[in-house]
This record gives sequence, structure tokens and C-alpha cells, in this order.
Amino acid sequence: MSVEVSPNNGEDMAAPPPHEAYADAPDLRREIHQVLALGAERDGRRDRSVTGPPLDATAAERAWLLRRAALMDRMALDDPGPGPAAAAAQTAEQLVLHDRRHPDLVAGPHHPDAITLAPSRRLYVRQEYAAWTAAGRPGT
Repeated sequence: MSVEVSPNNGEDMAAPPPHEAYADAPDLRREIHQVLALGAERDGRRDRSVTGPPLDATAAERAWLLRRAALMDRMALDDPGPGPAAAAAQTAEQLVLHDRRHPDLVAGPHHPDAITLAPSRRLYVRQEYAAWTAAGRPGT
């Protein structure tokens, strides 16, 4: 029996498996706190602590979207129910939309236009998180 695979569904995407993509990620509790803090800074509900040079707003937005999408992906891996999976898909889609508008910020080998199906968007998040970590976490 032969299974036809669409070339843009993510099946052939060389994204690292979750345990590799998130190997250097903070534990879930710490990452939840950090992502919420970044969101509060982004929305103006909290002042950014000035410990370094000013951040590029687009890169900082992308870092927040990426970290939030990775967090939701990790949570969905721990609890694959419909709620966490939907949240992971939604935040992955938001990252993809951002990266389509700002292709210069894409760090991994596959551009977001290379994928079209929802499950592969989570693969895209893993690819981008691993590349972002390897690049020294720019935008944070």
C-alpha cells in the first residue's frame, strides 16, 4: 500500500524531535513565568528591565511569539488533549504569520511558506526554537 504525501505538509521537514529542540529550554514552570513577563512588557503592563542595549521591536516580538509557541507545543506534548493541541496550533500559526511578514528573522532551514498543514506548523516551531537557541536567543 502506498501513501501519497503532499510535499508541503511537513512530513519531509527536518525539524528536530521535541527532546532535541527543547533540550536547552527552561523547565515549564519557569518558562510560563518568563513568557508571561515578556507578554506584559510587550503589552505595556510592565516596564522592561533595562540590563542591556535597546531591543529591536520586531525581533523582540518574534522572540515572544516563538517562546510562547514553543511553550504551548511543549505543554501539548505533555497533555495531547484537544485543548492543549489547539493552543499549540494557534500559537504556531501566529509565529508562521509573523515570519511570513518578516522572512529575514527566520533562523531555520525551512521557510514558513514551505508548510501548509497545521501539524507541520508545530514542526516549524521546533525548527525555529532549536535554531534560535543555537543562535544565542536573539531578541531577548
